[in-house]
Amino acid sequence: MTAETSGSVTNGDLVADLHTHTTVSDGTLTIDEVPAAAREAGLDWVAVTDHDRIHPGIDAPVVERDGIRIVRGIELRVDAGFERLDLLGYAVEHTDALDAETDRLQRDRRERGAAILRRVEERLGVDLDVEPRPGLGRPHIARAIEASAAPYDYGEAFDELIGNDGPCYVARDVTGLDRGVELLREACALVGLAHPFRYEDVDAALEIARDLDAIERFYPYGRPVDADRIDAVVDDADLLATGGSDAHERTLGAAGLAPPAFAPVRERLPDPR
Repeated sequence: MTAETSGSVTNGDLVADLHTHTTVSDGTLTIDEVPAAAREAGLDWVAVTDHDRIHPGIDAPVVERDGIRIVRGIELRVDAGFERLDLLGYAVEHTDALDAETDRLQRDRRERGAAILRRVEERLGVDLDVEPRPGLGRPHIARAIEASAAPYDYGEAFDELIGNDGPCYVARDVTGLDRGVELLREACALVGLAHPFRYEDVDAALEIARDLDAIERFYPYGRPVDADRIDAVVDDADLLATGGSDAHERTLGAAGLAPPAFAPVRERLPDPR
């Protein structure tokens, strides 16, 4: 893969998509729909990495559903001081400490979601008919805005209302970096940094990745990705290179791992129960 690419791999080459979301956070697939979506994409493995939440419908770190291996994962946002980063934990075991932290984060998400909804409804004079709940994220609210009588589509809802600089934005509490790494190391088979070139300070994010197990090497974001820089960190820090589509819609496999890249990751994952 040359530098300045999106970091994705042609769909037909993939066996694993290790970054997906379901309806328990801000995705649109239910857990029961994941196997069919995986088969349609030609995948054998899928990691469900919902935001700040371990999917309650996956009852082991790795399970097999209709011939598809599903890895129980989590995407945990952490405050690194210079910026907020996303950590991916794979093959999660429940621990008291991680469960307590995700419960706290979900309470905050519900309260933050309610505050954003109030601001949007007051500003636009509409009823979005969205109930604050654990797992509620801004994509849910953007979809509700698009479906309402308000003159905004999904992208415009973020750009003009609920994005980080928008008039209806409300910040949420997140876990500190050191605490987040500690929690995931105790609970997961491996811990990695998600989508390193999404951050404002890429150099600092790559330095954080050096102390983890893995870094997301293949992902489909449109902004340029200097793959050579990621490869240099992978080689120098002896990291695993992971990959996934970060799917929030119903199609999986926009990016992920081909068999040679997935093999060392598979070695770190337990067998399905």
